[in-house]
This record gives sequence, structure tokens and C-alpha cells, in this order.
Amino acid sequence: MKRMAVLGSTGSIGTSCLDVLPGLQDRIELVGIAAHQRWRELAQQAHQFRPRVAVIGDPQLRDQVDLGAFPSGTKVEFGPDAVAKLAASADVDIVLGAIVGAAGLRSAWAAAEAGKTIAIANKETLVVAGPQVVDLASRTGAKLIPVDSEHSAIFQALQAGQRSDVRRIILTSSGGPFRSYSSEQLQEVTKEAALKHPKWVMGPKITIDSATLMNKALEVIEAKWLFALEADQIEVVVHPQSVVHSFVEFNDGSVIAQLSPPDMKLPIQYALTWPDRVACPAPKMDWSSIWQLNFEPPKRDLFPALDLGFEVARNGGTCGAVLNAANEVAVDRFLAGQLNFLDIPRACRAVLDAHNFEPQPSLSELIRLDAWARQETLQWTSSRSTSRRS
Repeated sequence: MKRMAVLGSTGSIGTSCLDVLPGLQDRIELVGIAAHQRWRELAQQAHQFRPRVAVIGDPQLRDQVDLGAFPSGTKVEFGPDAVAKLAASADVDIVLGAIVGAAGLRSAWAAAEAGKTIAIANKETLVVAGPQVVDLASRTGAKLIPVDSEHSAIFQALQAGQRSDVRRIILTSSGGPFRSYSSEQLQEVTKEAALKHPKWVMGPKITIDSATLMNKALEVIEAKWLFALEADQIEVVVHPQSVVHSFVEFNDGSVIAQLSPPDMKLPIQYALTWPDRVACPAPKMDWSSIWQLNFEPPKRDLFPALDLGFEVARNGGTCGAVLNAANEVAVDRFLAGQLNFLDIPRACRAVLDAHNFEPQPSLSELIRLDAWARQETLQWTSSRSTSRRS
């Protein structure tokens, strides 16, 4: 029996994780859950699973939360320190890291430092501090098991051969809601349209990232560090059906892919039960139907975020922290109606170009640059918004 903590339990990945846990009662005990602000949903989860600890990440909610809403056997704690403490707890064996954005780095670091198995759904952790986290895990014995459907597919396909025999990996992308748009149409994209993903139900930030293809850019960076690859060993192809979740090409020309309907329960459960495979509540492929699987190259001229991802994967150093921070702020401004859709990658390009590159930064330097990039992006987007109004 493994003991587990779910960080980000009220988000789309966290709730999908909780959906698979009832079928794993003989394998996994949920001992801790954490959410940033949605404490009422957290309380409902606590009543269902009776964890020992429930953490509310926003300490400003301490005086607003009704502690009576939680079951008597669940201790309620507050603040990012409490989230990191849960991730490193001696009572926890597996940590599902599903906190959105760079905010998930601190708890992932704490879990890696404590030698945990980390089911990593927070790609920003490896985008910001990939070499540092991978090195820490190698020293402590922590295991990094991917949860993203694309990286889970690569993780599964790699088991068909030796890592040294890999020629390249190919990450698939649905193409988002605007894959058939022209440059003129992209200039008129609204928040409402960008939030309607054709295949996946996700939180607003990752949905916008999927629309700009920044999500795929971040996955390229994550794959580099997660699988110890060079940037030129990674490719991206658009696959609108989202059935082939990614594939690996070996030196002899063999291509191994992982297929399943677009549902996160399968990659989440596999990360929790690896190396075993057990019955899963995710939908299954219906081979009695007619299937058509299409693949096409991404339109990199219309979606420049993808090139930013490959550039950052090649350069490494401080680039990932800066790109991620700039993108998080730009997406927030777009969702607030203060920035155009096409300005998201432009903001990222401008801030990335403006930063002082360091090839081997410390964790403290990455954290400092994260804050700098956020402020720089706010200034860039504010000037952009002002010029639009004038």
C-alpha cells in the first residue's frame, strides 16, 4: 500500500486523479490533498477520502475558511510552507504535482529532496528548473514519472527499446481551436473562442497555452530534461484526433506509439501504478468503428510560440524560467481582456530577448529571474495596452 498526496486536487488533473483512486483502494491510500483557494471543493474531497491533511495554499484565506466544513479527522493547514511540508512528509510515498504554473516548483523540489516518487503533471517545474530538479532526483533517489498524456506516451513507448537506440521522439498536438485559422483570423481571436478546446477539458491557463501552441513549446522543453534528449531529437506534429498521444522512433526505423481516447485518467493512473497496468475507468478504443488518424506539420509561422520552445530547449540555462514567467503573465493579461491573442508570444519574445542569459544558474537565480520576468512582462503588456487605446 502506497501513501499519496495530491497537490492541486481541485484542478482538472487533480479531480481526474481522485476519479481513479476508488479503483486503486488496494494499492494507494490518499493521505493528503492541497488546493490554492477552492477550499469548499477541498472540504468535499476531504469528506469523500478522509485524508489526514488538507492544505489551503493561500494563507490569506485563513480567517475566511469554515474549518467545520472539513471532517474531524482531517487537519487543515495553510500556506505554501504547508504544501511543501506535505510533499516532503514521511507519511507520503507518491506526490501528484498538479499545481498550475511555476508555483508548483517549490513543492516538487521538496518532494524530490525527500526522495519521493513524483507523478509530475506540472510541466513548468521542468521548464523552469529542469537540470536542477533532475540532478536533485538522481542524488536523492526520487523518481519522476510523467503524467502529461504526451510524455506518458513517450515514457511508455521507450520501454520497447534501449534509450541509447532512440533516434527521436515526436510529440503530438491537437493543433488547438485555431489550427485552420489564417493570420487575419488570428488577429480577431477572443477569450471565449480560445477557451473552447476541441478535444480536452482543462483549466483556463493550459487551454490558452494549447491555443497558442505554447503548451507544446513547454512540453518540448520538459521532454528534453525528462528524457535526457537533445533539442534536435524532438519534433512536433499536429494530430487533430488526439488518439496517438506521441511516439518514439528508434535507430532501426521502428516507430512505437501509444494510443487511447483523449482522457487524462489513463496517464494519471499509469503514473501511480507503474510498472503495473490495472483496470482503468478511462474510456477504451472502439475498434468496431471506422477510424481515421491524420497528421500534419504545425504552422510555425502563425504560431511562433513553438519556435520559442525549441530555442529554449537548445539554450537551456535561465531561458526556461524567463519564458515560463513571461507566458504566465501574458496569458493572465489576455484572460483579463488587456492583451491581444497574438501579443502573448510577442511578449514572451521581447522579455526573453531582454534578459541576461546565464548558462548554469542556481535555483535562487532562477527564482529571482522568474520575478524579474513577471515584472518586465507587466511593463511590456501595459505599454502595449496603452498604445492600443491611444
